Amino acid sequence: MSVLTNVPLMIVPFIAYNLVALGLVDASSADPWVNVVMTLPMVSGAEWSMKMGDLMIVLGLFLLFFEILKATRVGADTIIDHLLSTFVFIAFLIEFLLVRGAANSVFFILMAITFVDVIAGFSVSIRSASRDVTVGG
Repeated sequence: MSVLTNVPLMIVPFIAYNLVALGLVDASSADPWVNVVMTLPMVSGAEWSMKMGDLMIVLGLFLLFFEILKATRVGADTIIDHLLSTFVFIAFLIEFLLVRGAANSVFFILMAITFVDVIAGFSVSIRSASRDVTVGG
């Protein structure tokens, strides 16, 4: 398998969050997560708007789907994948606890998504591995 398939996708929102939080990506406000990214008029007459924080969470959920699909693979590479996903979760946790700019709901929800990725990855792999074991036979 390619080394790129073992890269945990949840590192993408982690890096993107830090680029915006560090000011490397222009956010043009004190709290970049409340900036409106887009607004759509609805048929009801209401206007729906998506903020930067909402977009980051949607990105995390989208990538979580692919991480769970990756967890269904069987092989030695899955152990490395789970280990790297665990390291990404630990990085989220450490940053949440120690960095002032990460102490907000957007980062916490991304961290929770990463935790679900770790738990789901291990659970799916264990479940898949137990089906591959044949007794007797």
